[in-house]
Amino acid sequence: MTAAIKTLSILLFLGLISEGYGSGSRFCRNSDVNLNQSQSGAQVKGKPEWVVTITNKCPCVIQQVTLNCTGFQTVEPIDSSTLKVSGDKCLLIDGKPINNDASVTFKYASDKSFPFNAINVAYNNC
Repeated sequence: MTAAIKTLSILLFLGLISEGYGSGSRFCRNSDVNLNQSQSGAQVKGKPEWVVTITNKCPCVIQQVTLNCTGFQTVEPIDSSTLKVSGDKCLLIDGKPINNDASVTFKYASDKSFPFNAINVAYNNC
């Protein structure tokens, strides 16, 4: 009986500890960084302009949002404080926090839409 209570207590303790560690990943994933894009209807240097809206659907504050930008090219300048392209990675709003349901928008011009996706996200206040 005592051994069973000890075992149960240890399992309960370990369960509580595991709930505390990694709680951000328990609630949020990179897929919670919702990315939508559509054509604006404008043309820039003969290429269609695309509007990208990135929304934080995680209940936590996110920051250091890094997108995969391998092969990304645009003929329209992008404000580097909104999207900083560095090789194959793009940092969103200088890594600053984005609250739940808040969005960041930028535009670019290219023949086709670019398949942006979040490859790194830091979670705060989870």
